[in-house]
Amino acid sequence: MTSARPIVIETADGTQLQGDLFTAQAPQFAVLMSSGTGFPKRIYRHFAQNFARRGATVLTYDYRGIAIPDPDSLAGSQIDYPDWGRLDMPAALEALQKEAPDLPITHVAHSVGGHFLGLMPNQHLIQKHAFVSVGAGYWRNHHRSYVPMEMYFWWLLGSYSLLRHGYLKPIGGWSGEAIPPQVFRTWRRWCHTNGFFKPDLTGYLAPQHYDQVTAPIRSWIFSDDPIATPVSGAELLSVYPNAPQDIRQAHPAEFGVRGIGHEGAFRPGCEALWQEIWDWLTA
Repeated sequence: MTSARPIVIETADGTQLQGDLFTAQAPQFAVLMSSGTGFPKRIYRHFAQNFARRGATVLTYDYRGIAIPDPDSLAGSQIDYPDWGRLDMPAALEALQKEAPDLPITHVAHSVGGHFLGLMPNQHLIQKHAFVSVGAGYWRNHHRSYVPMEMYFWWLLGSYSLLRHGYLKPIGGWSGEAIPPQVFRTWRRWCHTNGFFKPDLTGYLAPQHYDQVTAPIRSWIFSDDPIATPVSGAELLSVYPNAPQDIRQAHPAEFGVRGIGHEGAFRPGCEALWQEIWDWLTA
């Protein structure tokens, strides 16, 4: 028997985030589900329901500026990429701890959800991190076939959308949620920087706690993902020098599906992958 209900998460600066809490009747542990860039919490509901049926309390949530009722209000927004890690992820973790005070807390991170642990002042509360399709965004470490699409996204679609609408609007092939303008600019800058955000650790991202992350990390990288490749996955993990870590390179066929890519790991049909993640988190 499981239940699901919406919750409101208040951040340190007073911003209210929307979350969904999925709860088992007798949960064994708690899971914070952190989204990828532009992915709304609703795409993780099947995964969260699956974990709740197995015996977990799972919190999914939307970062500030994502899946909001009036995306046109993002024009001129000052929301920046690091705000998600410095303010939103810690608040979601605190909310989960309040909802499940006696349970060990683990973390499933999709894409950017694995980038900002070092910005969370309370990251020490998490016992394990399962990274799914998490890789540094520097474009030269992505599959070459993907590069033309990236350049179109960054410099044609993105530039036009910022000029015309004031934010990244879901047009012209971008199927994600609307993105605040400064989030897009910072994202684009990092994706064109060798080392991604590592050069900013001593400036733009300070203060930070990346060397204080010591919980084990396992990173699932899929052969058909053009972004989170073995190279970019390893580069991202290098920002956590004191965390035990390993990369699980996998082919979609291992889980009985034809493709996973960068965003398919949480779709129905990937239950065999979810089982593997569950087994690692609970081992």
